[in-house]
Amino acid sequence: MSGYTVVFFTALKKGIPVASILADFSVFGKDIVIHWYGAIIAFGFLLAVLLGGRIAYTWKIDLNKMVDVLIYGTVAGIVGARLYYVFSKWDYYSDHLSEIPKIWEGGLAIYGGLIAGVIAAFIVARVEKLNFLNLLDCCGISFLVGQGIGRWGNFVNQEAFGTNTDLPWGMKSEKTIQYLYQNYFEITAKGISVDWNKPVHPTFLYESLWCLLGVFVLWLICRKFRKFSGQMILWYGLWYGAERTFVEGLRTDSLYIGNTDIRTSQVLSAAIALVCLVLLIIFTVKYTKHPKPVEGIDYYIVGKERVSKEEYAALKAKKSKKSDSVETSENGEADTDITEETDEDTESQTDNKVE
Repeated sequence: MSGYTVVFFTALKKGIPVASILADFSVFGKDIVIHWYGAIIAFGFLLAVLLGGRIAYTWKIDLNKMVDVLIYGTVAGIVGARLYYVFSKWDYYSDHLSEIPKIWEGGLAIYGGLIAGVIAAFIVARVEKLNFLNLLDCCGISFLVGQGIGRWGNFVNQEAFGTNTDLPWGMKSEKTIQYLYQNYFEITAKGISVDWNKPVHPTFLYESLWCLLGVFVLWLICRKFRKFSGQMILWYGLWYGAERTFVEGLRTDSLYIGNTDIRTSQVLSAAIALVCLVLLIIFTVKYTKHPKPVEGIDYYIVGKERVSKEEYAALKAKKSKKSDSVETSENGEADTDITEETDEDTESQTDNKVE
């Protein structure tokens, strides 16, 4: 049947028919084809927007300004994702210029989209006077939602898969066989051993599951352990970068640096994960020792409790007043640590702390 391919998994006896076309119809004599790839990407994008909007509302970020970020960031992200992929395969696209706009056939590089989208968001944030780091934190969790859902577009297209595997979830279809057969010499020239008749790693599935798990992990960190603006985007970079470094090494369709055997996304992912880890450690230590309010969350850590900006100001004023009264105490010293002095006070004052 046109638009279908049968996918076989090692642990299953029967194949699963997978459609690449969602709908095919005509309007005023013009043929319109809606591909599952685009529909899945759009659905992941919608969920990401809804989650990001909810977080922005909770953090008191101006939603009208967020719409501007969304519009410009989305357009830039799509263009950037496509251009990143096209330039990485310019030897092909230089002779097939008409295929460059055909994003529904696949060929969107996530890192290209992220880089272009972040640049656009930075410009809009400067113009709209938004806290850029807080904005990135809001987007970090949303990115994982979009990526976790969007990777299933690779499944319906039967692309972004890995090398051969004997694992129960190994995948094989006419499209995987055709791709490995047609690109056999190019793949093996990179030192990768493949057999086009054997099942392959469903790397899209690995990344999807990891990203969706990351949504819950980052959400928990955000609710319970967020100490500074920019923390969540660093966690995103660490979480996604670590996974992509590993999974990229399994893929057969990686983009490479020039004529080398070095995978572009693998190197970039490892670098991002390492940098984010170092910055997370540095800033977590810094803001644990010297806490400050986080815009939108707006709390201090006092003892083991979260205290709002107003409560912290009241504690500080109380501390200052008490210090004045004990300047001539027997030890001649006034307490200087609000945290130690107010642990008991916070028990009764944190009922209204911001979560």
